[in-house]
Amino acid sequence: MTEQTPDQVHDVVIIGSGPAGYTAAVYTARANLSPIVLAGSVTAGGELMNTTEVENFPGFPEGVMGPDLMMNMEAQARRFGADIRHEDATAVKLDQPIKEITLGSGAVLHSRAVILATGSAYRELGVPGEKALSGHGVSWCATCDGFFFREQEIAVVGGGDSAMEEALFLTKFASKVYVIHRREELRASQIMADRAKANEKIEFIWNSEVTEVHGEGKVNQLALRNTVTGAASTLDVTGLFVAIGHDPRVDLFKDQLQLTEDGTVWVDGRSSKTSLPGVFAAGDVLDPTYRQAITAAGSGCAAAIDVEHWLGAMASSDALEDQMAVQAA
Repeated sequence: MTEQTPDQVHDVVIIGSGPAGYTAAVYTARANLSPIVLAGSVTAGGELMNTTEVENFPGFPEGVMGPDLMMNMEAQARRFGADIRHEDATAVKLDQPIKEITLGSGAVLHSRAVILATGSAYRELGVPGEKALSGHGVSWCATCDGFFFREQEIAVVGGGDSAMEEALFLTKFASKVYVIHRREELRASQIMADRAKANEKIEFIWNSEVTEVHGEGKVNQLALRNTVTGAASTLDVTGLFVAIGHDPRVDLFKDQLQLTEDGTVWVDGRSSKTSLPGVFAAGDVLDPTYRQAITAAGSGCAAAIDVEHWLGAMASSDALEDQMAVQAA
């Protein structure tokens, strides 16, 4: 690997990995843009590294393990020349023609363009057993994992629209869906609440919270606490879907870019262009709705093509050189 020199300016640096970051890397590498990918020292591969079998990603009729899919994507990006580093970006300066990305080591990368593919993090309950049984009955995505719970009794935690959507979707597979909510009234919109309440497979457990997830290798029981009386109880289920929201990973740059009401990165229409020239976004960090591996991958493709076109336009008009001169002055 070539050592970074202070005056070396790259075409594109991709911050983040997962389906969005790795797909952007494949496309930018094939366009001879020599991308550097800061995949993360711990989070390389994104949320799919924490999942088991993925059955809804096209091209894998028998399904594929989440970590295997991510390792294959990484290998594909490397094949075309992407420089993938398992390092973290700790600070960025995006509001200038040549972007500066500071790494955890203290080194600084300079780049004409940046693709933000930092993803989002599902909010966790933070109770014993939750992490240990992640992918073994504990899930944050009904669309991804609902199929595995055919004719089983499962639970959904949450009271908003997303929780109702998850619960309703899961009734296609499960024999029973318990909705556990801390309060006596839902936060969901009236129409979504009515639909959930009208479904005969859904049963609500009000004024309750999960205090522990039990199971040896797979979920088999939840420990509950009544939020009004404090009384403890248990619920026998084989799956737990946590639907209490998710947080886009924007802390690194939230003070430099325009965000949406959902807290995701604002982009111009269907493009990946953010509020700053030369800065693009891909994947869950801009998507409050779909949050699927395949949509993230498509978004990474779009970002890479947008970067290629933007760099080409800047080069042909000498605009970037003019901006660099202003920055240097």
